Amino acid sequence: MNTQFPRTEVGGVSLSRMIIGTNWLAGWSHRTPSADAMIKERHSAPESIEPMLDVFLSHGVDTMMAPFGQTPAILEAVRRAEEKNGRRMILIDTPHINVDDNPAARREAEAVIRHSREMGAQFCLLHHASVEQLVNKNKHEITRLNDYTRMIRDAGLIPGLSAHMPELVVYSDEQGYDVETYIQIYNCMGFLMQVEIETVNQIIRKAKKPVMTIKSMAAGRCTPFVGLNFSWATLRDCDMVTVGCFNEREAAEDIEISLAALERRAPNIGVRSSPIQNQDAFGKK
Repeated sequence: MNTQFPRTEVGGVSLSRMIIGTNWLAGWSHRTPSADAMIKERHSAPESIEPMLDVFLSHGVDTMMAPFGQTPAILEAVRRAEEKNGRRMILIDTPHINVDDNPAARREAEAVIRHSREMGAQFCLLHHASVEQLVNKNKHEITRLNDYTRMIRDAGLIPGLSAHMPELVVYSDEQGYDVETYIQIYNCMGFLMQVEIETVNQIIRKAKKPVMTIKSMAAGRCTPFVGLNFSWATLRDCDMVTVGCFNEREAAEDIEISLAALERRAPNIGVRSSPIQNQDAFGKK
């Protein structure tokens, strides 16, 4: 039996500490238009995604983050993997909503949030592009956030906060908003992070709720060995790391590298290929 990945708890729900990311399934590479196109061509249908989910589930990694309403192929792959493996996945939906302050916009937001539940999500973390429109830095407030967390609770979902701006974690903790977790960008290269790595680390460590970190490998700008060892070594036991993979082989490597980091051992991943494989610089075979 494969080693099962460590777990944490958010809002009374047990989650795997590794979260399956979806940018490298949906076509959001954070690199180039050609990379986006390559991803979309490879993963245009659920058949190419399902084998990767099988690998994750075999190691107890059952938690996935996506704007599922925008990614029907991913959602269908989830359904197939759940049926095949006899295990339900924990879905963290990150929908974009209309946050205009009028009745029509609120009805629109409520419909989007209800759709999260209809798709089978357990968590609803409003996309940072929506939430950041509500930030008042002068007052340390996220205006009307409670309206939306109430909608999420009323829909039977667990609310959280996508906080690309690290201040949002601070403001939410100060104001006591009804959220159970945060999403925060965190990686060894500072990629897309709005302040220094050290400062974001301090914010995460002081957060009153568990934090779901994203961009752990800086969208492919560092290797999994470097990025994942950094994340697991510097986060709390309650925090999570989101990993993006292109195929099932990458998923297996990321799991092994992460387990090795947590167990403080060398990962069993072999060596990279080279035109001259038998080089002293590669170490003993």
